[in-house]
Amino acid sequence: MRTLYVSLFFLYLITQMHLSFAQQTQTATDYFNEGIQKSAAKDYPGALQAFTMSIIQNPENGPSYYNRALTKISLNDIQGANLDLDLAIEFTPGDANAYLYRGINRTRQEDFRGAMQDFNRAVELSPNDALLYYNRGLCRLQINYTNSALADFNKAITLAPNDVAILIARGNCKMQLNDYKGALADYSLCLEKSPNRSQALAGRGYARFKLDDYKNAILDFNRAIEISRDDAELYYRRGLVKSRLGEFENALTDFDKTVQLNPNHFRALFSRGFSKSRLGNVKQAVADIDKSIEMGAVNTTNKAYYSDFITASTLQLFGSVVQDRYKATELADDRADAYLVRGIIRNSGGESKLALQDLNRAVELNPTNAETYFIRGVVRSSLGDQKGSLIDCNSTIKLNPRHAEAYYLRGIIRFDSGDEAAACIDLSRSGELGYSQAYKIISAKCNAASRPTAMR
Repeated sequence: MRTLYVSLFFLYLITQMHLSFAQQTQTATDYFNEGIQKSAAKDYPGALQAFTMSIIQNPENGPSYYNRALTKISLNDIQGANLDLDLAIEFTPGDANAYLYRGINRTRQEDFRGAMQDFNRAVELSPNDALLYYNRGLCRLQINYTNSALADFNKAITLAPNDVAILIARGNCKMQLNDYKGALADYSLCLEKSPNRSQALAGRGYARFKLDDYKNAILDFNRAIEISRDDAELYYRRGLVKSRLGEFENALTDFDKTVQLNPNHFRALFSRGFSKSRLGNVKQAVADIDKSIEMGAVNTTNKAYYSDFITASTLQLFGSVVQDRYKATELADDRADAYLVRGIIRNSGGESKLALQDLNRAVELNPTNAETYFIRGVVRSSLGDQKGSLIDCNSTIKLNPRHAEAYYLRGIIRFDSGDEAAACIDLSRSGELGYSQAYKIISAKCNAASRPTAMR
């Protein structure tokens, strides 16, 4: 094991020497261009690091923050991206795209008021960009400003008449306004330009259903399902058409498929219950309708956090970072490292309380070693002392502001205690500094669930 520690230590030194030499020879522009290239190659972690180095060397360059924000969006770090977009706007206040993407992010986070302010500013700066009106229209549609959304889509179409995404969005908007004929026309025009758009086929099929054109509605849904076989909503809507035609056996097949693909589709459960009732299966019908009522009444906005979240996260942190991170060194006279290493070994053997005693002594002997605070923070967290762990994370970051794992651990603790905003900022910083595990938590916990918003 000692040989492994020594080998890893020398590998670490060589890596650091290489990075140090590279950092001395590369300019902010070099790092920026490297970030652009890696982003184009979809190497987003690499691009993130390159843009971060560019910012370190030139911290007032708006395009670096803007492009790092786009990289974070690709990594699904929405809150971290917004922090960069704030700075991009501060240093480059005339960049309409920075307002656009911050508006899109705010829409995803359900901050519709902030999103509208950003879209309005973007339109002021670039009044002939169809994409700006399109995204503002999508935002307005989500908050039920349907007529205003339609005005935006109309403007976007005049600027980009061949854009099928805008045609679909305007068709969807017209459906909400009960303008089924108008929606039908938009979906049909979209399909002329792009015949295999399942969204347009589904939209046109539903418009035809609303217009009592059941035969052609079925044809549209059949084609849409051929293209998107795992889309539960397509089977549900085709089932609606079939039930309207009185084909309840065939409708049941579609509703069964819907529930198979999406067990929480309470509308499909209701329609399946209705179809079963028409076929005389009363008991089964009532069971489906009961489920649909219970499921439809669930408040899906409630969030619950469990103690095993932090336990699982810190265990992985200890296993993947702490034990492999510490390298053998020459023992100093204060013997602080001896206590540190013994603490690591004891913790690995399940003697966490004894390990904590060793780590306390290591801190007493060398109170300026950031790594000791961090390791003690991990052990404290595993013992349930989240307050003490948080204090150790703060000490680690104060001594080493670029300690990626300390930001991660502090973010996990903050999230578990309910301080979500600060937690997500810490996790974003951790990912920014190179600890990619942070993005799994960011993706799962930091971004409000909402409808997909197109970014092109």
